[in-house]
Amino acid sequence: MSLGTILLIVVILMLVGVLPVWPHARSWGYAPGGIVGVILLIVIVLFLLGRL
Repeated sequence: MSLGTILLIVVILMLVGVLPVWPHARSWGYAPGGIVGVILLIVIVLFLLGRL
């Protein structure tokens, strides 16, 4: 597996981890998910452009 694939998997797992459906994350709102979503979008774009 390439480094880009591993990075993409880690970011997707981070996105699932910050969703406000877990009891400890209900007060966070959607801000952490939005930040990780932007990071995921950047990683996907870089991956598709062949930069990773």
